[in-house]
Amino acid sequence: MYESRTTPPIPLRHFIRRLIAHVGLAAAIVGVSLFAGMIGYVSLANMTWVDAFLNASMLLGGMGEVGDLPTSASKIFAGLFSLYAGLVFIVSASIVMAPIVHRILHKLHADKK
Repeated sequence: MYESRTTPPIPLRHFIRRLIAHVGLAAAIVGVSLFAGMIGYVSLANMTWVDAFLNASMLLGGMGEVGDLPTSASKIFAGLFSLYAGLVFIVSASIVMAPIVHRILHKLHADKK
């Protein structure tokens, strides 16, 4: 997917295109996760779509729950979704940072043996 150490770094416009593609992939993962969290809150906690959006987005953003949850099922879902949201954060950050770190290492020739 990326150029090897024997190949010169790609031009800046190609790098920006690659970075935009990575940001788009990360945004898609976050968007799908947000929608899945909203469905869980609507179905298990009987929240409105706006409240479900607030709770799911707060968990995906690392802030935590906003209100009390009425049922045990909704509390279990919130706990599992918060663990999932932490992984989504790490994966999304890694996807966005991968081309940047690769380009820096490629320019510094840090991948030499």
